[in-house]
Amino acid sequence: MAMLSVKPGHRFTLPNWHTNSHLISADAERQRSASHQVRQEARALYNETNNQTKWDEHDNHTRLAERISSVNRWKETLDKCLADIDAEIDALAKVKEAAERALQAKNLPLDVSIECLTLRESRRAIDVVRDPVEEELHKEVKVIDKAKRELQQRVDEAFEQLCLLQEARQQLSCDHQRKMEALEIDRMCLSLNVNSPNISFKVNPTRVPDGSTALDEWEQNSQRNKEHAEAEIKASTELREATVLAIAQTNNELEAQRVATEFSLRKRIRDLERAYDELKWQEQNTLEEIAEMEEDIRRLEEGLRRKTKDLKVAHTRLETRTYRPDMELCRDQVQYGLTDEVHQLEGTIRALRQKLAESQDALDALFRQLHRIQTDTGYKANSLVLDNKCMDSRRKLVVPAEKFVPEVDTFNRTANRALSPLKNGQLELA
Repeated sequence: MAMLSVKPGHRFTLPNWHTNSHLISADAERQRSASHQVRQEARALYNETNNQTKWDEHDNHTRLAERISSVNRWKETLDKCLADIDAEIDALAKVKEAAERALQAKNLPLDVSIECLTLRESRRAIDVVRDPVEEELHKEVKVIDKAKRELQQRVDEAFEQLCLLQEARQQLSCDHQRKMEALEIDRMCLSLNVNSPNISFKVNPTRVPDGSTALDEWEQNSQRNKEHAEAEIKASTELREATVLAIAQTNNELEAQRVATEFSLRKRIRDLERAYDELKWQEQNTLEEIAEMEEDIRRLEEGLRRKTKDLKVAHTRLETRTYRPDMELCRDQVQYGLTDEVHQLEGTIRALRQKLAESQDALDALFRQLHRIQTDTGYKANSLVLDNKCMDSRRKLVVPAEKFVPEVDTFNRTANRALSPLKNGQLELA
């Protein structure tokens, strides 16, 4: 028969068992209540932090988008400024080149004016006068020098302004480049999300980087660069307008002076031609007078010879009649007539000799005057040739260089145009 084993140990009473069950149940209730409270708080925290994270991410996404838009607006503004400043640089460079060409073009008028002055230094004697042509030529040289100085000043100012524009453009370009880089960085940040492969923890990401600037400083820097560029563009525009005006003004002044000089030169040539023609007319009349005077002198000399022979005849008759004999040697009418004839012939011979001397003096004076006329004609011919050379040289100012054909022969430097007989004589005397 089997034996019932009895487990030794303490035995709890039934109340203890009920009490223990009650305690366990109460503890379970408390734990469930505490757990429920924690779960509610965790859910609330989860929802709250999730919402907060989403709103923070949304706000920062919006801020990044606004920042990108702001930087992009400034980039577009800088793009426009860069385009404007590039256009202004090109325009100013073209005006500067135009001023340089205008400056270079002043060398030809200056050379022509100096050449004309040098040519006119070859005038001779009385024709070396400070006439209106010379005054206009000197005035022309002064006008050209003044124009060259003004144009050179404009070229220098344009060069300096181009340097300032390039400096302003460099600042704009650097600012524009920095904004392009910032846009690229912010757009990359805007594209990041939790699924991006290149996200990671960083060391001290909330630090303030060295060289950071405040938002107003950033705005002021871009505004300052923009205003600086606009100021330089405005200054360049004013300089361009002033340079174009200076080019036009100097060209007008030079053209007006050229017209005045050539007007004086043409008037001087007409005066020289009139003076030359007058001298040739005087020369012709003087030659005719000399020929008539020489003929009259020959007649006077012939008359003087005849009167001398007549006087010899009268002297011989009177002397021969002194040999009449005795009473035949009387003072008859023949004696008185021969005596009157001798006195008359002697007076006539004296008058003829005096008139012959006067005629010789007059003839000498005519020859001296003829020499003076011919000399002055030579001076006028020389001056006329020189002034015509000046007119020919000044054709280079209005005729293109490739079409310019000098009217002056390079060998004898005489005009290739046909001359009148008087003017051919002018060249012979020259």
